[in-house]
Amino acid sequence: MGTVRGCEIPEDLLYNVDNNVWLRKEDDGSVTIGMTSYACALAGQIVSYTPKGAGKDIKKDKSAATVESGKWVGPLKSPVSGTVLSSNEDVAKDPGLINKDPYGSGWIAKLTPADFAGDSSELKTGADVLVAFEEKMTTDGFGGC
Repeated sequence: MGTVRGCEIPEDLLYNVDNNVWLRKEDDGSVTIGMTSYACALAGQIVSYTPKGAGKDIKKDKSAATVESGKWVGPLKSPVSGTVLSSNEDVAKDPGLINKDPYGSGWIAKLTPADFAGDSSELKTGADVLVAFEEKMTTDGFGGC
């Protein structure tokens, strides 16, 4: 587990750093996506989660769900194109799970990717993602989680 300015950044996941989202490729070929701990720190306590429904096609960098906190409402942009397999029912009941466990029980959606190899080629992982988040936090003037 990597840490940048107090924000946990698991190095085994793939990230779209600009959109503050992560992706995990599952054994069955599907992908799970969610918000980073950095995104959670920026947004504050998440109070609402409105996912796209199962069967909905989503383009890369387009909304897979809308999340709302006390100070922000916006899309969680998918790091890959694909079709929604499922959304997180536990998060629908308790949106705060996103803040409590963004990389575990607070996941946002599961997708069947349309072009995983092509879409994921620009995503960062490992040590590269830690450097990228440090640069982003510096640019954003972010003090830490």
